[in-house]
Amino acid sequence: MYVVLGANGRAGGETARALIEHGEAVRVVVRHPGQGEKWTALGAAVVVANIEDTEALADALKGASGAFLLNPPPVRGDPYARTDELGAALADAARRTHLPKAVVLSSIGAQHASGTGVIATLNRFEARLAGVAPAIAFLRSGYFVETWSEVAGTAVSEGLLPTFLEPSQEIPMVSTIDVGRTAAALLREDWTGKRVVELAGPEDWSAGNVASAFAEVLDRPVVPMLVPPEGRAVLLAEEGVPEEVAGALLGMYEGIANGLFTRQDGSEHRRGTISLAAAIERIVATVEPADRCSAPQ
Repeated sequence: MYVVLGANGRAGGETARALIEHGEAVRVVVRHPGQGEKWTALGAAVVVANIEDTEALADALKGASGAFLLNPPPVRGDPYARTDELGAALADAARRTHLPKAVVLSSIGAQHASGTGVIATLNRFEARLAGVAPAIAFLRSGYFVETWSEVAGTAVSEGLLPTFLEPSQEIPMVSTIDVGRTAAALLREDWTGKRVVELAGPEDWSAGNVASAFAEVLDRPVVPMLVPPEGRAVLLAEEGVPEEVAGALLGMYEGIANGLFTRQDGSEHRRGTISLAAAIERIVATVEPADRCSAPQ
């Protein structure tokens, strides 16, 4: 039985699906009962728990042969303090239940303790969880291609791709499909000790490449539109992102621009198989019809 946290998120959901497709017994952890219905339909066991609750986490991890653990994206409060609290709760629960194997979602660039904004929380998360299981792998993912879904409506309706990334800067990006498949594969592999596995897509890509993929899928021009640094905080505030969270997110983009979003020497380097065009096509399929109708002709 494998336990998956964050099953209603991008990476956790793909991990649970990949394990189920391999015929494995899966137990997903969700916050609300209604979130478990789709997983029950797929044959997974469902546990309703707050992942910051050590007792509830320990109950969820009992009897597991392995678990997929993660630090959910921050939505409010101090991301660094929250990471420390969650990391401590997860570590305590894993030790109490003698969890034999863990795959922990992290990020490329997590080797840096500072200068990378929200990615630096994962440096702390890794430190909190180091040694909690005889077999532990930190899966450092590239920038999720699916993050571009947040501006897909603008790409479809206006032919513009807003971005905080310099359009020509290529960085490790990867579809969450590949993240889930890799996490599932690691859980199913036989190994002991600590591993750091860094995962990117078939190639490194830039915001310009993403815009070209949107153009290919939509069959019309899409161009990247760099949001200048001085306008980013205002934009995030308008979208309702709390100030502390916005600061951490903007720090990530500063770290990327400064070349800190790079693979670490000595780690395992893997590449997925999902192409950029395939990932963007899946994103476009989720865009609301109203956005499609308003697209320039």
